[in-house]
Amino acid sequence: AKKVVVTGTPTKVRKLDLEESQKNKIRSELGFSSELPLVLVFGGSQGAEVINKTLINIIKNKMNESYQIMWASGPKQYDKIKELLEKENIHINNIKNVKIVPYIYNMEEVLNSCDLVVARSGAMTITEISKVGKPAIFIPLAIAAENHQEYNAKVLVNENAADMILEKDLNENILNEQIEGIIKDKDKIIQMGNNAKKIDIENVEEKIYKEIVKVLK
Repeated sequence: AKKVVVTGTPTKVRKLDLEESQKNKIRSELGFSSELPLVLVFGGSQGAEVINKTLINIIKNKMNESYQIMWASGPKQYDKIKELLEKENIHINNIKNVKIVPYIYNMEEVLNSCDLVVARSGAMTITEISKVGKPAIFIPLAIAAENHQEYNAKVLVNENAADMILEKDLNENILNEQIEGIIKDKDKIIQMGNNAKKIDIENVEEKIYKEIVKVLK
């Protein structure tokens, strides 16, 4: 332990101090209204099938009347989701309050302009959410080594910055209920976001650089 230095995780995502008009501009460019809360959903770069299936049921049953969904499905799962939606006579590019994309390339902007994040709980996701200060609902990967994603999620859950749904408990009713429980309360959104910031570690890259220099000397 004497040789261990906690530096935090480096990320290119930064907290943007966006004014309301700037947030609304980003949302408008994504095709969303400024009137309803925006929920960002992703399952890592490759997507998460269990989350995707749950979201399809939310869309199919029109459960998201009170909120909008920006959903990054993962490149490998996008076509499969398109097919599943078409079986329900739903066109992937024409869903009320929903935009589905394989991947989000401007994640910094989207993270900063959303109201709530629904995601896996990998280390990078925890880092990014705490950096921008957003409330979250985590669905840890059940088969993650040594159950580390659940432990990751608990870091923010214990700060009252996030809720957690285990995969075995996940369904559209539970997820929708938890989303609505957060987005209907503006004070709760702000408080959970502020709590998330508490675990953020600043100047990570500088700390890593200093340790490298020490070794080189």
